[in-house]
Amino acid sequence: MSLYRTLRDALQLRLVRTAMVCSLAPATMLGTQSDQATPSVVLDRVVAVVNGHAILSSDLREETLLSVLEPNESNANAETPQEALQRLISRTLIRQQIREEDARSTEPTPADVQQRIADIRKELPICVRENCATDAGWSEFLNRHGLTQRRVESYVRGRMEILRFIEMRFKQGIQISQQDVEAYYHNTLVPQYQNGQSAPQLSAVAPRIEEILLQQQVNSMFSGWLDNLRNQGEVEVLDPSLEAAGNLSQGGATSP
Repeated sequence: MSLYRTLRDALQLRLVRTAMVCSLAPATMLGTQSDQATPSVVLDRVVAVVNGHAILSSDLREETLLSVLEPNESNANAETPQEALQRLISRTLIRQQIREEDARSTEPTPADVQQRIADIRKELPICVRENCATDAGWSEFLNRHGLTQRRVESYVRGRMEILRFIEMRFKQGIQISQQDVEAYYHNTLVPQYQNGQSAPQLSAVAPRIEEILLQQQVNSMFSGWLDNLRNQGEVEVLDPSLEAAGNLSQGGATSP
């Protein structure tokens, strides 16, 4: 890493910490002026810093809500804040790399985003169970899980951009066979549908299964690359209750 970048990142981290102190100062001063003053309420706070980029508690809450849309999640167990932070840290590092390499070709079009959302509504097991294919069912799904259409669009757009970037870097040489797709369909996807529910036809979900299998293989390849980004950069978890996420994240990559 160059001396310029090291100094720049150190300055950014100092600015983030200074902003945290300044944001708390007015509330502290009010508390000393009068014992009758209303207790201050912290609306948001920084829980981690990645190369000078602050991750807020609100980011963490939103990431936990959006985990319901993760393609590999069975939704049997709620995601922990530590797991959500680990994924946020990884995603932040990757997005910083995308900007550094100016990889604009990875940006999905609005039509691509809408098509992917339509696929999620029809194919994601939890969406099938909650009848997301209909507009009324989708609206109820969003309300039930504390989401909005805009949040989902932003999530899908960011995920597609990251997956395309990873594919550009690591996809060459990876081959997903038809046998692999069929095995995932019969052994992993179909069992997620409850009795009486019809799983989608293999031909309809084969592209998405191939994407999932590709991501699994790419994850194993890009784990070392992501660890290298962590070692070259500066990742600091500021919330002690989430420190476990920082420790886990040093042991390997997580799904972005």
